[in-house]
Amino acid sequence: MRPLNISLETAQKLAKALNMPLEQIMHMPQHILIQKLLEIEKNEHQKR
Repeated sequence: MRPLNISLETAQKLAKALNMPLEQIMHMPQHILIQKLLEIEKNEHQKR
């Protein structure tokens, strides 16, 4: 599996938001990353 095609800054922001190591973010399948981002968005929306 090849790394995601995202910038280092984006990967760092995602790692911080998901509380995961940077290496794990870079090698995560795209569909799983999108699912986790949707979970974060849902949680933030519920807090409002």
